[in-house]
Amino acid sequence: RAGGTKVVLTGENLNVGSRVRVKVNGTQECTDLVRSEKNIKCTMPAAKYPKTEGVEVCVEFEEMPCQASHSSVLYTYEKNPVLSEIKPQKSYLSGGRIITVTGQGFDLVQNVYMKIKESSRGALCAVLSPTIFTCPSPQAFQAKKLDVDFYLNGVLYTGDSPEMQGGLEDEDDTHSSLFHLEYEVDPQFYITSREKLIRHHPGEPLTLIINNEPNSLGLTPEEYKVTIGSIPCDIGYSTDQMFHCTVNGSLSSNERELLVTVQVGNFQQVIAKVQMRGSELAIVVSIVVCSILLLVCTVALVVYCTKSRRAERYWQKTLLQMEEMESQIRDEIRKGFAELQTDMTDLTKELNRSQGIPFLEYKQFVTRTFFPKMCSDYERSFVQPIYENDTPGPRTPQETHPLLQDWKSSNNIKPNMEEGIGLFSTLLNNKHFLVTFVHALEQQKDFAVRDRCNLASLLTLALHGKLEYYTSIMKDLLVDLIDASASKNPKLMLRRTESVVEKMLTNWMSICMYSYLKETVGEPFFLLLCAMKQQINKGSTDAITGKARYTLNEEWLLRENIEAKPLNINVSFQGCGMDSLTVRVMNTDTICQVKEKILDAFYKNLPFSQWPRAEEVDLEWFPSGSNSRILLDLDDTSVMEDGRKKLNTVIHFKIPDGASFAMSLKDKRENTLGRVKDLDTDKYVHLVHPNDELMETKKSHRHSHRKKVLPEIYLTRLLSTKGTLQKFLDDLFQAILSIPQDRPPFAVKYFFDFLEEQADKRGISDPDTLHIWKTNSLPLRFWVNILKNPQFVFDIDKSDHMDACLSVIAQAFIDACSISDLQLGKDSPTNKLLYAKEIPEYKKTVQRYYQQIQEMMPLSEQEMNAHLAEESRKYRNEFNTNLALTEIYKYAKRYRTQVVNALEANPTTKRTQLQHKFEQVIALVEDNIYECSSEA
Repeated sequence: RAGGTKVVLTGENLNVGSRVRVKVNGTQECTDLVRSEKNIKCTMPAAKYPKTEGVEVCVEFEEMPCQASHSSVLYTYEKNPVLSEIKPQKSYLSGGRIITVTGQGFDLVQNVYMKIKESSRGALCAVLSPTIFTCPSPQAFQAKKLDVDFYLNGVLYTGDSPEMQGGLEDEDDTHSSLFHLEYEVDPQFYITSREKLIRHHPGEPLTLIINNEPNSLGLTPEEYKVTIGSIPCDIGYSTDQMFHCTVNGSLSSNERELLVTVQVGNFQQVIAKVQMRGSELAIVVSIVVCSILLLVCTVALVVYCTKSRRAERYWQKTLLQMEEMESQIRDEIRKGFAELQTDMTDLTKELNRSQGIPFLEYKQFVTRTFFPKMCSDYERSFVQPIYENDTPGPRTPQETHPLLQDWKSSNNIKPNMEEGIGLFSTLLNNKHFLVTFVHALEQQKDFAVRDRCNLASLLTLALHGKLEYYTSIMKDLLVDLIDASASKNPKLMLRRTESVVEKMLTNWMSICMYSYLKETVGEPFFLLLCAMKQQINKGSTDAITGKARYTLNEEWLLRENIEAKPLNINVSFQGCGMDSLTVRVMNTDTICQVKEKILDAFYKNLPFSQWPRAEEVDLEWFPSGSNSRILLDLDDTSVMEDGRKKLNTVIHFKIPDGASFAMSLKDKRENTLGRVKDLDTDKYVHLVHPNDELMETKKSHRHSHRKKVLPEIYLTRLLSTKGTLQKFLDDLFQAILSIPQDRPPFAVKYFFDFLEEQADKRGISDPDTLHIWKTNSLPLRFWVNILKNPQFVFDIDKSDHMDACLSVIAQAFIDACSISDLQLGKDSPTNKLLYAKEIPEYKKTVQRYYQQIQEMMPLSEQEMNAHLAEESRKYRNEFNTNLALTEIYKYAKRYRTQVVNALEANPTTKRTQLQHKFEQVIALVEDNIYECSSEA
């Protein structure tokens, strides 16, 4: 269909007349016309319509149109040939390398021309079959990747487009080439001995060993051509960097010297000369050479046998170690999974009997997700140990965020202050004002991303009682965002949180998904966290560096074989109101780690904020036959190791299995060690040094009892931990990516339908774009945030180690939602390799989840508004909306001029005089001097 085919029309007296034209389909002309008495040759034009029916071809003489059907013939256009692949994709600068092109429809091709796009150099190709043709690579001048084009019947091949355009004479280089050829410098060859002169006796066979300098061309033996003078040399044994060349017959010539030439493609190189000598010297040399070779072979055989026996022994030893390692991993996974299943079964029963999962209240969940940094700053003082005026037993957390407290204003406030804030609230409930207000602030260069997120969260709280109105505002702003993204790259939309509406969407998802999170996902997520914590505690953990034997994160892996044994100790807690418990600890645990495990056993049914801290309790040991003693991480018995003081452990005090302990709250703050993880790593050590790998070569022989192997050998522990936790992770992902009772959460169905509607309006039909939009709005915007921050949902302690493991799980969830295939190799990061086997199945689950939501009946606006009204009603009066309005007002005051200008520029807001009402708000509020007892 692309044209360019040369055709021949036969007849009689075809050279008569001064003007002859060949018309195709009555509208097009056959070009390059050459005629004789019996033949007319011309080049067919491209098909005008994409069809395969025959078109009429007729000959017009002297501008006379075709009159009868017998003066025309039918010509059928077939589908364009298809080029699929070129091999190899590399060539040397001299060119001439045979490039094989595979595809379909080459039986229609009369001639093929291969051309470098950036130059005029090219080469004719040879069609071998309907699916294959070959081309010699053109010569190039620079070693780099170059674009190459193919001209089929003189027409540029442009892929599977309806028409291929352009010809060899066209100089338009604006098209995008489909194929590339990487040019490298010409290969270099030399004789193995690097001798330039080879002496040879006439009549004897000759074998040359020719070396090829390292390159990435991937030359095959068939590409080499070696000649000695004019005599061809047969290629025998060949590797990437060497090949043998043999003249099987007798090599004889009248010339005294013959040139040894190696040729690949157009490149030729003379590598040596063969000098013909007499036969007597050849016999002597042959005897000497044979003797030397016999001696060398004998020595080589002895050396080979010796090394072979050593290699065999080493291989058997390595194989045995690998089998033992594989068996250990299997046993670890089986044993760990069995123990963890037993522990988790008991934990599930305890959850049902006790207060249940320690969910945070809705208002705490909202403030932590809306203002994560601000909440952490306010709660830091509560997380630190409190000693003065502290009563024994569990503590009750106080509301720390000002948006959860009542709004208290000073006594000197004037009445119109509250009137101004009330009028400002009325303005915010005007859609035209609020949209213009947000756009005006976002256009300011000093309105940073942090300010945008803060404004979005404050707006969410201020409008929390009117979620229907909030949703309509969010949709209007999202439409503006989609319009801006569709003109650039729509796949990047919602990828980050850099605008007010993107943070508003995050908050909206958090509000609407809270019930689903608590009722459906909460339990499997909490069980995964408990399983992860118990699995980490089953092995040794360095108290200072945080590295552990069992982990999912390579950076937190304890890359040393620390021998650790579990111990069961009996502990009573004075003032706790519970009987003594049996607690499982490791003999490598520090005293602080033992305290934490004891607190976990006694307070596991209470929220973490009500636990005492390890620094607030004393641990007293009652050894048999001696006085009791209070155990500390550092005391007079602590030992020094490599210039650092080593923390005391269970094995340091020689505590036996079944030992008795008593724990009690400290009466007052003492000069204790503080948190162990905050210790200076240059002064203290627990199990390993922070830079243990660097110091290993400098250690003295007195430390040789610590057997070290390659640190990478311990990466198998990641698989052990992963295998133990796999069931809990599968349950969590299944809960997230499933539709309970054949109905998804209202927010998911409603928002996904909104995205599909916006895509249809803009003619976006690419399913990948819609998939990315949905992924960016729900999994990556909400679920990944929850997976990385369980403290937003539960009242628990998230250690740094658990945070690192959750990052690996979150990365697996992100990969599962991605549409691109993972390109993994031995150098890929372990956090991607660890779940590479499960990712394809997770991807199918995500696709199935999106498909099920799409196939469901759409929600009406009335149903969604009713749901949003119910959410507003359930959590009414949970937040200090007046304080939120006051904080929003601060932004309005800062950008007063810009907001007024934007309101005046908008015809709708100007007609309703909203700019005057806004000025009235400023006047009312600024006439007052007030103080809030708390600031957000």
